[in-house]
Amino acid sequence: MKYVIGIDLGTSAVKILLVNQNGDVCYEVSKSYPLILEKSGYSEQNPEEWVEKTSEGLTELVKQFHGNVNDIEGVSFSGQMHGLVLLDKDYKVLRNAILWNDTRTTEQCQQIYHVVGKKRLLEITKNPALEGFTLPKILWVKENEPETYKLASVFMLPKDYLRFRMTGNIHSEFSDAAGTLLLNISERKWSTEIVNLFDISPNFCPPLVESRACVGTISAEFTKSTGLSDTTKVFAGGADNACGAIGSGILTEGNTLCSVGTSGVVLSYEEQNDLDFEGKVHYFNHGEENAYYTMGVTLAAGYSLSWFKDTFGKQESFDQFLEGVDTIPAGANGLLFTPYIVGERTPHANSNIRGSFIGIDASHERKHFARSILEGITFSLNESIEIFRKNGKTIDSIVSIGGGAKNEIWLQMQADIFNAKIEKLTSEQGPGMGAAMIAAYGCGWFPSLKECAQEFIQPSKTYYPIQENVETYKKLFSIYQQVYTQTKVLNDQLIEFRK
Repeated sequence: MKYVIGIDLGTSAVKILLVNQNGDVCYEVSKSYPLILEKSGYSEQNPEEWVEKTSEGLTELVKQFHGNVNDIEGVSFSGQMHGLVLLDKDYKVLRNAILWNDTRTTEQCQQIYHVVGKKRLLEITKNPALEGFTLPKILWVKENEPETYKLASVFMLPKDYLRFRMTGNIHSEFSDAAGTLLLNISERKWSTEIVNLFDISPNFCPPLVESRACVGTISAEFTKSTGLSDTTKVFAGGADNACGAIGSGILTEGNTLCSVGTSGVVLSYEEQNDLDFEGKVHYFNHGEENAYYTMGVTLAAGYSLSWFKDTFGKQESFDQFLEGVDTIPAGANGLLFTPYIVGERTPHANSNIRGSFIGIDASHERKHFARSILEGITFSLNESIEIFRKNGKTIDSIVSIGGGAKNEIWLQMQADIFNAKIEKLTSEQGPGMGAAMIAAYGCGWFPSLKECAQEFIQPSKTYYPIQENVETYKKLFSIYQQVYTQTKVLNDQLIEFRK
């Protein structure tokens, strides 16, 4: 039996999967590392932590593996997007990585619009200038840490830096580069226009390769520290959402994914490179060659539920906390929740907006609030689905993963609110499995990622819309959509009171 390894470099931990040729996860290990939150709005990590924890995890995995280490044929990666790692001419890290959830760059985003123009930026990068993206971070360092910037010879994204440390070779790939605001998405190359407008050296951007490209083998140093074979092939990998799509079988036109973690994502496969969503949703290169995906983001999806549980039921499990929710009818007896508790991304890119409970009645109990939160999160995700549908996409089947797929009530709620059948998978490993599938494809186990998905990914249960609930939720959704506009001014006025 042959094996591959999928390494998912997340924001809070690195998760490593050992997967065999049948798609079975034979072993998994997770190693956490801290965030560095120096000031409000800042979010950084030490890239050396990624390397150390990955090395520890691989060492543990190899020790647990009872086969021949030479049977581990390939390794690939999934990684948190947008993070900025700066290297000097000797390829040493110059400062902590600035992460995707760092919001210090509002001024730089406005500068990008001023220099490039909103319309032209969307034409080239297919995305608006948001604080999370990489170019604003580069400009922030250039303006605020000029001595550091002068020493920088190349920038890297988080998983690309980890891969460099494992191979000694520097590359980026299209799905991660798509989140930098430096890539021409349609032409699949760094934008010379944007690079020139900001006086960035062309060599500052790493060479681009396909996700399945073999970019080397495990270095002697990493072989020694982990026990992996130096013949193990290393493949470029993909951005976390692209790998999550691969690991969930989102590989043909119309395939759509709903993923609920701390944030929530609705992601849909695209064959075309010229669709125009006017920047309302993200538009990125897929991990599959010459394919794309569009994506809407709810900033506080699972986080809204965990915040409520930690505030009003800290000692309870989620199952205990959600007891009785199934006895409450659709609409939570007139209680409506908007999940804007940390601001919002899609379709309202607004860091000032905050959440609301609308329609609180003296008859409402905790279970009504819990149900309204599940519904509010799902309404927010449905806003992205509605954008896709209004742009001509047919969405009648959705794969649900993450926290939203762990609860039968929530899965049925998704079917009713999205008015689509919902597929739950037998085994859900998300981005880590997507990385392993890229390695399996790269090793030649399958002629395509689609055929790999047919072997590795199986649905376990399907949920169909209940028409009565669909009609109820359509009415509620139209009310939900009014809450943002009717509370925006109030939230702007409340900013000065936030401590």
